[in-house]
Amino acid sequence: MSGIRRRTAMTALGGTVAAAAAAGTEEAAEEPASAAAAKGGTGPYEAEAQALLGRMTVEEKLGQLQQLSWTGETGPGGGQTAQAEEAARKGLLGSVLNIYGADTTNALQRIAVEESRLGIPLLFGGDIIHGYLTTFPIPLAQASSFDPAVAERDAEVSAAEARSNGVRWTFSPMMDVTHDPRWGRIAEGNGEDPYLTAVFAAAKTRGYQGDGKNLDAKDRIAACAKHLVAYGGAEGGRDYNTVDVSEARLRNHYLPPFKAALDAGVATVMASFNTVSGVPAHGNEHVLTGILKDEWGFDGFVVSDYTGVQELIVHGFAADGADAGRLALNAGVDMEMVSTNLMDHGEELLSSGRITTRRLDDAVSRILRLKFRLGLFDHPYVDEEAAITEPTEEARAAARTAAARAMVLLKNDKAALPLRAGVGSIAVVGPFSDSKDLQGTWAGPGWEKFPSATVLDGIREAAPKAKVTAVTGVNPEGTDTSGIRDAVAAAQAADVTVVVVGEPPEMSGEAGARSDITLPGAQEDLITAVAATGKPFVVVLVNGRPLTTGGWLDLAPAVLEAWHPGMEAGNAIADVLFGTVNPGGKLPVTFSRTVGQIPIYYNHENTGRPYDAVEKYTSKYLDLPDGPQFPFGHGLSYTSFAIGDPALSTRRISAGALRKGDTVEVAVTVRNTGELSGDEVVQLYLHDPVASIVQPVRRLRGFRRVSLNAGQGTTVRFRLGADDLGFWTNDTGGRFEIEKGAIDIYVGNSSLATAKTTLTIA
Repeated sequence: MSGIRRRTAMTALGGTVAAAAAAGTEEAAEEPASAAAAKGGTGPYEAEAQALLGRMTVEEKLGQLQQLSWTGETGPGGGQTAQAEEAARKGLLGSVLNIYGADTTNALQRIAVEESRLGIPLLFGGDIIHGYLTTFPIPLAQASSFDPAVAERDAEVSAAEARSNGVRWTFSPMMDVTHDPRWGRIAEGNGEDPYLTAVFAAAKTRGYQGDGKNLDAKDRIAACAKHLVAYGGAEGGRDYNTVDVSEARLRNHYLPPFKAALDAGVATVMASFNTVSGVPAHGNEHVLTGILKDEWGFDGFVVSDYTGVQELIVHGFAADGADAGRLALNAGVDMEMVSTNLMDHGEELLSSGRITTRRLDDAVSRILRLKFRLGLFDHPYVDEEAAITEPTEEARAAARTAAARAMVLLKNDKAALPLRAGVGSIAVVGPFSDSKDLQGTWAGPGWEKFPSATVLDGIREAAPKAKVTAVTGVNPEGTDTSGIRDAVAAAQAADVTVVVVGEPPEMSGEAGARSDITLPGAQEDLITAVAATGKPFVVVLVNGRPLTTGGWLDLAPAVLEAWHPGMEAGNAIADVLFGTVNPGGKLPVTFSRTVGQIPIYYNHENTGRPYDAVEKYTSKYLDLPDGPQFPFGHGLSYTSFAIGDPALSTRRISAGALRKGDTVEVAVTVRNTGELSGDEVVQLYLHDPVASIVQPVRRLRGFRRVSLNAGQGTTVRFRLGADDLGFWTNDTGGRFEIEKGAIDIYVGNSSLATAKTTLTIA
């Protein structure tokens, strides 16, 4: 969604992107718009939807396609409260976003149900990205846990809280894979890898919806897979920017998380703001209909993003509002968010034949079916007495556990961490040392009423006998360094100093692109000054994206990446600092050495002249070492682990057997060789060294987080099948290939894994 504020909130049937562009500019509407529209819906509540559809006027049908915003502003133009009330009363509104609270949702729902002609209930939606009242870590942090149960638990808690307050639809999970940390919305996704993102997308969908069979349950809401598609590929990391992508890259890199969400039963999909190889996603029939609805058989509905239909005009794709409405509906958009082009021009478009009754009825049916599934017709109101109005202790505990599991120990020289609980004195310095605003971008409507636990308070609770001194030193973005003197004095007087630095939440998220992703303001100066005291210190990062670390990294004995950890931030950070929780998180995204190295990512293709330190004419920068600062999958622990070589159930399998569903087992031993209990993430990567389309040097195709006591070992087993060992080609219809030859299989604890075996596909 668009946000001017950060909270409140295998063979394809379609043609190429270029062909879709040509089709999208036809003046006459195609009949039918999709195979799904041609054959009609066959899912649950189809009969009920069709019966109601038969009673509706054209204007009422168009009304179901309209979503308006309440007072919350998550895009240009602000709220549409009065307009929403009037439309609801006339039965000309399908959905409202940014409306929160049981009493408020009930009041507007009564207008729609009791005063309109047909009494069709409204569907209330909102950006419940990582919490409604109970704020969990940002999604990027959740991905660092390499534990999909973290995302699933976040969604379960969010669903129960939101549903009790009348909100039955969330615009989440966000599954935009990206290689550019300058893009602020990296905070909302799961990083740079399509497989990891797909696993987390499915988990979060299950958390919101359960198995999808009982969306009427009081603790379930409808999920929305967003943003379809390739939004994370925005050029330069600048939000809303152009994306030029091949069919192979689209299918191998950007689409897999959406397919995983559909397989998990996701109810809705949101279109993305960007163009896809010249065709805006909101007008891209190839993606929205050819792939999503026809090839994948999606029977839910597609919602536009905030004014996304209107923006087809600005893109230069539509001539005017009527043209924008025509293009969007015919491409596969079923509901228009905030802009009103279909409502304003739909009857004219229908009478002129530029849209068809069949396509209009298809869109309305999709929306009505979901309303029936959610129980809105039987139970349009919520029990105001039963509304959840504050986080429960159980929910807070889940948020604290999630935050600690998400933290990544980037560096720990000479076992600087964990801190001793019996330490005599601690200085807590930095602009976020006593901050209550560590919830991150797109925190839910409870963020202000239920602020973050501070790092200072968390440390005081963890070390009750220690003398704890707090000094801000510098402001998050300011250049005034006069306060550093007090921070240095506190560090000199303390046994150990915890320096808490990073980004304010508003520096990441939507419209939060940065050209310089170093620590803002004078924060690096603060670290350098504390290091100059010669006293022990550690650095805690609170941020919404990977940062470039600069020279201060070499000065810091230990660095803990805490991300924006949510409402239990300070407590969870203290849990890890003092060893109550042994960090086990891994990076879901590469940390670059400098911004000039971007994009740098682990799953890149090889060049014809790969890096060579001696040979000049190879792929490298003259002024940088090869490789990232920290690779994908990196993360340390307070203990140590040994991961064995991969063992295959068979070293040879035919392509035909794979196509029939046969798999290969990969077994890996892992042992805790240290003195403390801890978690390790065993990671499995593939490389196809010879292929008709050049393949990435590594592709993550399995991971497992395991907890082991000191000296304990276990065997982790993975299954590899056709989806893992094949790839999509650039063919116009989209063809999936499993080619004969060798596949290298690597296992380890990061994308730099070296333990290797080879599987032959015959």
